[in-house]
Amino acid sequence: MSFSKPTTLGIIACPGGEKFADSIIAHLKTIYARRFDIKAQGIAKLYGLDKESAVKELNMANDLNSHRVKTIGDGTSYRIPSFKIPCKFTKFANGEFKTEILYSVRGKDIFIVQDVENRGRLPFAGSENGHVLSVNDHIFNLFVTIDAAKQCGARRVTLVLPAYPYARQHKKKGREGLTASSLGRIFENMGVDRIITLDLHSKEIEHTFSTLHLENMHASYQILRKLNAHFNLPAEDLVVVSPDTGAIDRNKYYANSLQKPLALLYKERDYSKVTTSAKDSNIVSARLLGDVKGKTVFIADDMLGTGGTLIKAMRLIKDMGAEKIVCAISLPLFTGNAIEHFDNAFKEGLFDYIIGTNAVTAPEELQKRAWYLNANVSNLFARVISRIHHNRSLSPLLDNNKMIQRMLVGGRN
Repeated sequence: MSFSKPTTLGIIACPGGEKFADSIIAHLKTIYARRFDIKAQGIAKLYGLDKESAVKELNMANDLNSHRVKTIGDGTSYRIPSFKIPCKFTKFANGEFKTEILYSVRGKDIFIVQDVENRGRLPFAGSENGHVLSVNDHIFNLFVTIDAAKQCGARRVTLVLPAYPYARQHKKKGREGLTASSLGRIFENMGVDRIITLDLHSKEIEHTFSTLHLENMHASYQILRKLNAHFNLPAEDLVVVSPDTGAIDRNKYYANSLQKPLALLYKERDYSKVTTSAKDSNIVSARLLGDVKGKTVFIADDMLGTGGTLIKAMRLIKDMGAEKIVCAISLPLFTGNAIEHFDNAFKEGLFDYIIGTNAVTAPEELQKRAWYLNANVSNLFARVISRIHHNRSLSPLLDNNKMIQRMLVGGRN
């Protein structure tokens, strides 16, 4: 547990990433307040002080080690850091972006939070109605923000990108680029030290960097905790089904953690066909390797766009005799008319729940659906940021199996 006050930890929220950044900051404040309280209790017990005196001593120690001439706040209680760095973001009429950092970040450990998949109308300086940004707009806005942080003397820059841009362009099937790796190298050349992402589409991407570190987090515990609130997982006759060969490792982890059987839905695709809605699919044929008859099926995937492939997979599994179907999606984008098509699929009885996370900004109407469950991963990212800032290992957060086992032993919550 790191106690030292995070005076050099700063969070910059790009347009589109504010909501997730604010949630992360709220958890960071809770984490450090709890650590301060535990430290104060320990100091009080060790040196025979009352807690109030221990708090004063800790605040005095922080003031003595601070570069500030004047102290901020009183010495009798914990002083909550603000973490958030105020910035001014501008989008000009010709489409150019500018980021102005309004507070000194010299020598700070800066974490830039951005949701490149946010398709909402976002506020910018000098714009009354805001702007709707494409993925490419978000990326270039991120470029100028990175440059501003480096130009202002930030000691280290880490990107918090739950949805890694162009992640699905990670391998070549013909005369095409490897855009996922190229984008990472651009970040690397700009001086980015690290990227924190969620459930990366392919592990091949992180093998392309020389100096940049990529931390690929997964929300297995948070997702299973949400699932466990609706099903008695230890007693449930459940089978984990991987929706394709690319997701086999992800679903194998869930199967091993739950101690349940694993099945595979093998699909052949026509990659010359581009899907634009959930009604479309490039699947040519599919077959199931495993048994789902009369069972509850759990499917985990990294992202959901139009959702056509997932709906077709659920229909195939349902036709093979599955009793219930629950899908876990780390990045629930729900592009196009996906929500409408999933409403129809739910009415058909093709699935029971879709579990998504708050790592990306899902459409507001999605939150109102009875079939949609939201798993909060803000605390996970807050703990990752804290550990990186204090140069501590991320291993306890990368393997959630112990936490999952404790949850299963404790029963439904």
